[in-house]
Amino acid sequence: MAHPKTVQLNDAHSPRPAPAGRAALVRKGANTYIHGMSAHHHHHHAEPTGSQLAEAARRTLEGNSEQWTDMRADIFAVLAAEEKPASAYDIADKVSQKRGKRVAPNSVYRILDLFVTNNLAQRVESANAYIANAHPGCVHDCIFLVCRQCGEATHIDDDRLASTVRGMAAQEGFTAERPVIEVLGLCAKCQPDPVA
Repeated sequence: MAHPKTVQLNDAHSPRPAPAGRAALVRKGANTYIHGMSAHHHHHHAEPTGSQLAEAARRTLEGNSEQWTDMRADIFAVLAAEEKPASAYDIADKVSQKRGKRVAPNSVYRILDLFVTNNLAQRVESANAYIANAHPGCVHDCIFLVCRQCGEATHIDDDRLASTVRGMAAQEGFTAERPVIEVLGLCAKCQPDPVA
């Protein structure tokens, strides 16, 4: 069975358009099973945490011929320590505090983009927020189920669905670089009880 990440959008940042750069999400439970999803679509991963996660991220980045600089390490450490996906502004503030000098959000954005490109982080596009990838180096397209009522969002890995999307793009002569699927609807907790 999959081990999706469940996150919840704060009330001020529901799936409606949010102010740029300030969306916030709260992780609910990293090992929630999504009922009705076939287990063969998903992958099992031992998810490293703490220093093991940072080491896995460093190895992945260096394995892709990129440098693991002190700034990149600091940004990854802040992102990985967050209990909620964070904006570049939130990360810049925390790294600035840690370093004792201002770190510009545009520098953080560039590093976060590098992390996304190298599968160290994932981006929730509709919220403009980032989460550390719990299994760096494992390549999956982002699929998020976002509840329009409570804002809960669940990240899932479904290679068959992602492959279908990439195949449809290819049939149209389009090269998909990083498909992101965000499905809006109602989670099981927010669906009305059936009338007896």
